[in-house]
Amino acid sequence: MHSIKSVLADAAGTLSSVSDSALLDAEVLLCLALNQPRSHLRAWPDKQLQPEHLVAFRVLLEQRQKGIPIAYITGNREFWSRDFQVSPDVLIPRPDTELLIELSLKLIPADEPFTVIDLGTGSGIIAVTLAAERPHAQISATDFSLAALRIAQLNAGKHQTNNIQFYQSDWFAGVPDTKFNLVISNPPYIAEDDRHLQQGDVRFEPQTALTAAEQGLSDINIIAAAARNYLKPCGHLLIEHGYDQQQQVQALFKDLHYDNVQSYTDLSGQPRATYGQWNSLSDYPA
Repeated sequence: MHSIKSVLADAAGTLSSVSDSALLDAEVLLCLALNQPRSHLRAWPDKQLQPEHLVAFRVLLEQRQKGIPIAYITGNREFWSRDFQVSPDVLIPRPDTELLIELSLKLIPADEPFTVIDLGTGSGIIAVTLAAERPHAQISATDFSLAALRIAQLNAGKHQTNNIQFYQSDWFAGVPDTKFNLVISNPPYIAEDDRHLQQGDVRFEPQTALTAAEQGLSDINIIAAAARNYLKPCGHLLIEHGYDQQQQVQALFKDLHYDNVQSYTDLSGQPRATYGQWNSLSDYPA
């Protein structure tokens, strides 16, 4: 007998060694095999699965057993209540990054022009979300990876955001010489020898989007230093970082003469983003 209920119970047991959310994973994969919403599983727990659906589900289950992240198997992940397409070319969106959206929306006026650049956009979750929430803003988004930019452009089209300009660029290198009200980034910030890189979903994510030299601080340093040439007077810099990097990032911002430097905590209460404001109109050390 292969009812929805029994198949899910067996699959949850199978996945318990590789996932902290085994039953949820099993439900998501079965929905994908059946091309049905999760409500279908609740409504028809005793429904017998067709052989072709069972085969499709087992193929998906085998992928998850190997540790392949659910988001890469399904090809999507929710972020800020929107569905985003993802692939192994981009990081999997995480709830922690919604902190950047929350902070940005407080800075960006709802009905006035405002220029934003999202550096290292990946799947485009930051750029697309801000473009959708603030249609009067002009958003630029960069990534060094063409494959990542293609995903970001697909997501921009999916959510009908036509106020984004994409650039293939190593941070600011390929960006036109212009000034922005807000520079925002979720850059690589994990140290290259961090043991967590051998655990969980990150084993399958693009390492170039995860790790940085100088104990994870090199890209943050590059962005914060270069942003001074691209920020309007009183412009804002907002960067996501590791939970244990608050002091170093704050010190970096202050050394670079940013004002009003402060950090903000994520849903777990960990320091996750640091803000600085560029007020200086005078020369500064390169």
